[in-house]
Amino acid sequence: MDFIDEVTIHVASGKGGDGAVTFRREKHVPHGGPNGGDGGAGGDVTLLADQSLNTLVELRYSSRYKAADGGRGATNNKSGVSQSPLIIRVPVGVSAFDLDEQRVIADLVFDGQTEVVARGGRGGRGNASFASSTNQAPKYAEKGEPGEERSLRLELRLLADVGVVGFPSSGKSTLIAAVSNARPKIADYPFTTLVPNLGVVRVSAEESFVMADVPGLIEGAHEGAGLGHRFLRHIERTRVLIHLIDCSPLTGRDPLEDYGVIRRELLRYSSDLGERPEIIALNKIDIPEARQRAQECSKELPLRYPEIAERGELIRLVSTVTGEGVQQLVWDAAELVRQTPKVAGAQSDEVVRIEGPQAPFTIDREATGEFVVKGREALRIVAMTDLDNEQALRRLQQRLDRLGVFKQLRRLGIRNDDTVRIGDFEFDWLDENAAGEQVAPASQSE
Repeated sequence: MDFIDEVTIHVASGKGGDGAVTFRREKHVPHGGPNGGDGGAGGDVTLLADQSLNTLVELRYSSRYKAADGGRGATNNKSGVSQSPLIIRVPVGVSAFDLDEQRVIADLVFDGQTEVVARGGRGGRGNASFASSTNQAPKYAEKGEPGEERSLRLELRLLADVGVVGFPSSGKSTLIAAVSNARPKIADYPFTTLVPNLGVVRVSAEESFVMADVPGLIEGAHEGAGLGHRFLRHIERTRVLIHLIDCSPLTGRDPLEDYGVIRRELLRYSSDLGERPEIIALNKIDIPEARQRAQECSKELPLRYPEIAERGELIRLVSTVTGEGVQQLVWDAAELVRQTPKVAGAQSDEVVRIEGPQAPFTIDREATGEFVVKGREALRIVAMTDLDNEQALRRLQQRLDRLGVFKQLRRLGIRNDDTVRIGDFEFDWLDENAAGEQVAPASQSE
């Protein structure tokens, strides 16, 4: 199966069902009243984290998701059908980024976690809900609330305790194959690993941790060079890093410089990554020349990079081919995992949904002189009003007035015959006298 770690999808929740306008018409019931039922709620669109999935490939070929609309209300106070949520299964570790609002709205970090990314509209109230002692026969009902629509970019970040980084062909895949149940493709040429590999490392009968190797990094990776930052994000949630360095003379590179290059790329991508506990593993000591270079490097690295000593980082000599030093590396990594708290937001039981406060409305004056009212609450009130019903229009005027829309329009200097637009509803302003305001609808479009 292809490894796909980023997709863009469009989601739309269901519209709420319209309320009903009906009256009792029964024999021998002289005073039949309104009995229109409420509409049902539209379905939510919900992301569900499923640990059995490890790629977003299924969403790549089906990018539009629409939940069902709520049912209409009916006579005899019968409510419309409320719809079940539309469930989209995604791997654990997926973040949902709203492309319009430019913010993360959901972060799914444990199996079974659910997040609503588009909330279904509530059903409109039927005319029975508006009956009162002063309004005994209301001939209007609410329309269903519109659903939400979002364009989302889903990004998968693997959830691993230990991340293995290094230059291409430094032995990362060989290491994870040697210590875990992962079976990555391994060969001796650059960029063998084209996808991250994830494996469970068994430390003892009671203890294990998850290890991920990241496709080889090169200078400029944080800007997309080579396989680039596409895969750097897969180590953002790791608690410990193993920095694998190829000490073989066949590379033609300086191991000391290789270390510096990778460290700079990690820091440029994310300053937090530079603070993660790290083990430096000097690899390929099964080759005599490489063993000698590794011994020399283990002494020279702290001298060239004093932060290694300051941070107390471990330096180990290993051969991922023969297994020499690998068991000690696993024990060291397990000890660091025990000592290091989980990265903020990773594998937490908390629901991570970022919501910003929203004003009930805002008003902009266009270059044409038109006053445009925006904001979720104002738009919702208009959308749920039957604009063809005179009683409903009067109620809309009262609700907008209570919301403060008319007061704010006066502050902005609105004059008679100026046009006000709220969503699909337009009207001409008419303020007859100080004792009261009259708002006359001019045009409507749906």
